[in-house]
Amino acid sequence: MSTHKLDLHDIYNRGEEIDRALQEAMEFCAERRIGLLEIIPGKGSGQLKMKVLRFLQQPQVKRTYHRIDKDRDNHGRLFVRFRH
Repeated sequence: MSTHKLDLHDIYNRGEEIDRALQEAMEFCAERRIGLLEIIPGKGSGQLKMKVLRFLQQPQVKRTYHRIDKDRDNHGRLFVRFRH
């Protein structure tokens, strides 16, 4: 299964850029039929991870993927699984 990776460390404090980066990554995976998007919000305070999860829970976004998995070993990483 092919994977695309989105590291949010560089834009952690820029809300609009985070949403844009997430949207672009989701579209990239859909267009190329990539099965897994790895999102790295980092560990920090957990605020960025919560922002990412809120983005992914929006109805128009939620219908584009199959499920979200949290990395058991690394709290600063999420996996979005697509069904193509």
